[in-house]
Amino acid sequence: MFELIKAGGWVMAPLIACSVVALAIVFERLWALRRARVLPPPLLADLRRWAGEGQLPLRQLEGEFVHSPLGRLIGVALANRRHGRDVIKDVIEDTGRHVVFELERFLNALGAIATIAPLLGLLGTVSGMIRIFGVVSLQGSGDLRLLAGGMSEALVATAAGLVVAIPSLIFYRFFRGRVDELVMSLEQEALLVADLLADEARRP
Repeated sequence: MFELIKAGGWVMAPLIACSVVALAIVFERLWALRRARVLPPPLLADLRRWAGEGQLPLRQLEGEFVHSPLGRLIGVALANRRHGRDVIKDVIEDTGRHVVFELERFLNALGAIATIAPLLGLLGTVSGMIRIFGVVSLQGSGDLRLLAGGMSEALVATAAGLVVAIPSLIFYRFFRGRVDELVMSLEQEALLVADLLADEARRP
């Protein structure tokens, strides 16, 4: 493995760094974007029960799910329950923007790695070709062993760039779809909370 990395030339160092960062982002987002963490099932069950009863609890949310994205939306809605539906929707939207930002954390970096990695591989290819032409200009092309170093640098760098870029792009698209799905679910639950509070406010 070390010989293969060495054969790829200097461009392998940034490619390895990109792969380590991409792997860390993938594992962190797989943990952070779990549906059970964003939309805790017990909190969803409570919300359905409150909807069936036609009212939300007078107290603020308590327990381990209060700091989940859904819990934060419900919490700000409850904190502003006396200010009317429009105000409630505004504070939910404001909090929702922060929640979406947190859900999308590091995704731009992952997308950047998916874009940069093949370019680094191409740069390594160009570097290897320059090395080959330098050897040819000095030594001629009769001895292929003299050209092997440049050829291996060009091929290994290209392959390494693609190996880093392809999984990064796949996970970037996967996480983008996961975020969109979670945001849609959060919006539905937030609207349910706003409607419940609005109905509650209209009661005598």
